[in-house]
Amino acid sequence: MGDSFHYDDYMSDFDAGMWSVEQDPRLRSTILTIWILDRMPDEKRFEEVIREVVREVPRFGQRVVQDALGLGPPRWEDDPAFDLDFHMRRVDVGDDGSLRALLDLAQPVAMQAFDKDRPLWEIYLVGGMERGRAGVILKLHHAISDGVGMVRMTKNMMARDRQASLAPRPSMRARSREARPQLTDRELMSEAITHRVGQGTDQTRRLLGGALALVGDVARAPGEAIGRVRDWIGSLGRLAEPIEEPMSPLMRDRGMALGLRALSIPLEELKAGSKALGGTLNDGFLTAITGGLRLYHERMGEPVQELHATMPINVRSDDEEGRKAGNQFVSSRFLVPIAERDPSRRLNILRERVLGVRGEPALNSFGEVMGTLNRLPGGIMDRMVAGMLTSIDFAASNVPGPRRWTYLAGARIDQMIPFGPPAGAAINVTLFSYAGSCGVGINVDRAAVTDPELLEECLQAGFDEITELGERFLEETESRSE
Repeated sequence: MGDSFHYDDYMSDFDAGMWSVEQDPRLRSTILTIWILDRMPDEKRFEEVIREVVREVPRFGQRVVQDALGLGPPRWEDDPAFDLDFHMRRVDVGDDGSLRALLDLAQPVAMQAFDKDRPLWEIYLVGGMERGRAGVILKLHHAISDGVGMVRMTKNMMARDRQASLAPRPSMRARSREARPQLTDRELMSEAITHRVGQGTDQTRRLLGGALALVGDVARAPGEAIGRVRDWIGSLGRLAEPIEEPMSPLMRDRGMALGLRALSIPLEELKAGSKALGGTLNDGFLTAITGGLRLYHERMGEPVQELHATMPINVRSDDEEGRKAGNQFVSSRFLVPIAERDPSRRLNILRERVLGVRGEPALNSFGEVMGTLNRLPGGIMDRMVAGMLTSIDFAASNVPGPRRWTYLAGARIDQMIPFGPPAGAAINVTLFSYAGSCGVGINVDRAAVTDPELLEECLQAGFDEITELGERFLEETESRSE
């Protein structure tokens, strides 16, 4: 079984940058996922499932260490004092047992920093919900994985039917990963030096290979080759261009208090509405968010023309490099239209801008460049990134999930609601498609968003605009086929 990932001992430069930038607590990179279950799972089997996953997925049993001089990037090390009881907790929701009560329970969980002497995850089994339901809160540090990787890492918690979810899986139970001995401080420094030398050798080899290819290109077509270099440098400048301040007149302050809101959007209607407007699901998703933000700013008496947005672009490949655990995305930044009322025109503008970012020549090498800059002394890179992130108006992410119902320890998972970290932005809106529905998690910086209830209402209206178009599109398509 397993998640088919390859786990390196060291963080990539990109993951290390995500880890180190948390010196500013506003930039904590915590992923939170909430599952709503149709009943309380079998608690003994639930614990067995979590133990199986810890055995299968190395990161769930590893903590982060670093050599005393910071010669290498942070390293993953088996936790010699691993205690499942610390990471797995059983609580009751209290209040009226509603989804709102569950979100209120999850808010301080999302805000709390991890104990960095332990593995960077926690899971809560939540009882006391209305109509006999239950909840699960899974908290994970972003340095472990991106959203796509998290889906693969947690798939072994789930089964395709209720009975199978209660049955132990012998192939997993038989596997037991032996903990490796801890390295001494001297060994940590020696390993860090060896890693950096090897890393430098690999980068030099790639640079030399690229340089030799460029020399050949220059010999064959000098003008074209020089043009590509110029395009790449210009692209890198656009991707790394600093943003001095938020464009929203409302969402300017940044703090450490978070607020969680959630929407449930029908997947078929959202897809159909996006198609009716000439775009993909992701295009429709962004069109809905921008429509909602237009309403929010207007209702607050502060209309705005454009906002700065950031969206992860998945660069995970199908080769061996793509099977490495960790983050494999580039965080793109672009201006999005807010004042445009017509959803079709707004979608077309968004589509062009997203395609423009996806087509940047430096996109695939941007993470490596930024990771290399992260080695600069004195936290130069951390301060630069912090300045860029705290000027973003909103972040958006779209992650595909299982298409069919899944089960956990005898309970069906009815909803999956993702919450990406604002990490300096005023808002993070994340969509997770699952079993014909889309859970939309809205994670707000409460210093920036003074009326989160109004924001939720406006974002719902933004999605309604697209799904209502989708309903009409589906009706027209059905009538034509009759």
